[in-house]
Amino acid sequence: MAKVTITQVKSIIDRPKNQKLTIKALGLGKINKSVTVEKTPQIAGMINKVHNLVEVKDI
Repeated sequence: MAKVTITQVKSIIDRPKNQKLTIKALGLGKINKSVTVEKTPQIAGMINKVHNLVEVKDI
């Protein structure tokens, strides 16, 4: 599987609860924090849900 690096670039303040929980599930929570994960359909769906708060780079 391909790997992706996900970086949070915007705050989760004043965001819907489901977006806050998705950010936490991705292992993020603070601006400029990054995680590297395998790009599975589940992760792709989570990225799609919070696409306005994160930046994604393929590895």
